[in-house]
Amino acid sequence: MVETKSCGCCAKDHAAQNLTEEREESADWRTLLPAFLAAAAAEIIELFYGGHWLVFVLALAAIAGSGLPVYKQGLLALFRLDLNMNALMAVAVTGALLIGHWPEAAMVMVLFALSEVIEEHSLGRARQAIGEVLKLAPEKATVQQANGSWRETAAEQVAAGSVVRVKPGEKIALDGVVLSGHSFVDQAPITGESIPVEKNKNAAVFAGTLNTTGSFTYRVTALAKDSTLARIIHAVEKAQENKAPVQRFVDRFARIYTPAVFLLALFVAVLPPLFTGEWLNWLYKALVLLVTACPCALVISIPVGIVSGLANAARQGILIKGGVFLENGRHLRWLALDKTGTLTEGRPRQTDFKNWTKQNPAVIQTLAASLAARSDHPVSQALAAAARQKNLKLKTVSKFRALPGRGIEGRIGAKTYYLVNHRMIKELNLGSRLITEQLEHREKKGYSTVLLADTEKVLGLFAAADTLKKNSRQAVAALHRLGVKTIILTGDNQHTAQAIAGQAGIDTVAADLLPEDKLTEIEKLLSSKYQVGMVGDGINDAPALARADIGFAMGAAGSDTAIETAAVALMTDDLSKVPDFIRLSRRTAGVLRQNIIFALGVKALFFYFTLFGEATMWLAVFADVGVSLLVVFNSLRLLQKDKSLLNTKS
Repeated sequence: MVETKSCGCCAKDHAAQNLTEEREESADWRTLLPAFLAAAAAEIIELFYGGHWLVFVLALAAIAGSGLPVYKQGLLALFRLDLNMNALMAVAVTGALLIGHWPEAAMVMVLFALSEVIEEHSLGRARQAIGEVLKLAPEKATVQQANGSWRETAAEQVAAGSVVRVKPGEKIALDGVVLSGHSFVDQAPITGESIPVEKNKNAAVFAGTLNTTGSFTYRVTALAKDSTLARIIHAVEKAQENKAPVQRFVDRFARIYTPAVFLLALFVAVLPPLFTGEWLNWLYKALVLLVTACPCALVISIPVGIVSGLANAARQGILIKGGVFLENGRHLRWLALDKTGTLTEGRPRQTDFKNWTKQNPAVIQTLAASLAARSDHPVSQALAAAARQKNLKLKTVSKFRALPGRGIEGRIGAKTYYLVNHRMIKELNLGSRLITEQLEHREKKGYSTVLLADTEKVLGLFAAADTLKKNSRQAVAALHRLGVKTIILTGDNQHTAQAIAGQAGIDTVAADLLPEDKLTEIEKLLSSKYQVGMVGDGINDAPALARADIGFAMGAAGSDTAIETAAVALMTDDLSKVPDFIRLSRRTAGVLRQNIIFALGVKALFFYFTLFGEATMWLAVFADVGVSLLVVFNSLRLLQKDKSLLNTKS
């Protein structure tokens, strides 16, 4: 489970508890009810009959039923000179019993135990939001046997390489690659995508996702314990180990705060009575002060808020590797972006075609695509893909030959054709001023160009470009509205980088970079003292991702490397999740700030009433329970899938 270290004030170490233990601890409600009734009865009897012996018996019964663990841990804490919350409560309740405030001592212990149960239940609910994701993957899968038959098998027993069948409406039990069939899969639990994703042969599928329409078979690529879903759960569970600044602040605060309160209480119990002689009155005030000082509401609200924010992000397909990154995301002022695969699709598409003959354009395109289909060059593949979309029937190519650094050639029918760059056209003496102008015009736009020619003339010009993703411009605009400046870091040429920057609305460009050059650019940005983020694929951009304050790995679904190494793993290739992350970070920080101010404000108010007014012990604890509930409920709001969080403009 997610770990949260005690701040020295809470009664139990929540870090050591898992979900099963938290559910078992909810049985405390059954012991609290009779203890509460006994404490209430003691209050009523004292109200009507004064210090009756039954009041003392009922008070002891209430304390025994609700507070023995507190006493045990409090005594151990005092023995270690660790002035934590258990020690504070043990001293306060014992003091109240000794000076004859039996019903109040009982009610204080019952209400304190109640606050502990509330805290444990609330943190358990935040953790359970993550733990419930484990239930997304079905326990069984329909696996093909050696004789070709199909049998339901426990998912944890299915070996990698097994063939699994999925019917419409079934959940996918294990990660794999589609072998046959066609369907649409709802991947929202893994990637946060709002609409089902089409799956054909060789498409990746993930455990815990829902097959919506067709039936298909797939080959298992990872054991149940190694699935993308399992890695997500593991990563979020470990995230709390990386403490956010506000958590570290509360830790430091609590280590100073609790001993200071003990000293103040000792001062109140001893010094004023030296002048007034009212020893019991001031001793009572000192005990009330100890009860009032309980910082558990403040301490528990922070981990509940952080875990809730992490769980919300995971539901949106944003895997955050620690509370420190969730909180620091609000400080980002520069975001560096890799170009290929981050801002762009990562594969060229044919963007332009110019026919320089009187023949039907489809004839020229068919000739070019017939040659291109024999090459594995990205531009050639773009031409071949465009021809397939138009259902052009390709021709047979003979005597095919690659021309290194120039292009390709081959015979179609009785003629030799060339699909080459401008350099080869010049070598064939087929160049012209018009061709040069057309090429320069497209290259300034960032296009890659090839020319189709025969032995006599140039027949056509084809341009391809790595096109901008459909949501890149909107994502960059959202970042700018959030006050984040953007820069492209790419190994591509300056013309192409500038063209993509213009299309996406990027602020500045650094092109022709090697991986170590990208690292240098990140360090330059960091020298400005601003928080810097870097978005890349998690592998080629590894040095820059590691050096940035927050590294974002794009398209991390199914990628061990990205999930393990990135500070934030975006499970899809959706850049808009970066501004979503920043908004969630700001919202989380706002909730935590509200909790701290409110909890400390109430403490200060009750300190004043304790020293200069009328405040009783049970009222102080009752108020603390109320504060605990309010700050915890405020933190749990972060679990909600708030649409405004994902769509707001700032």
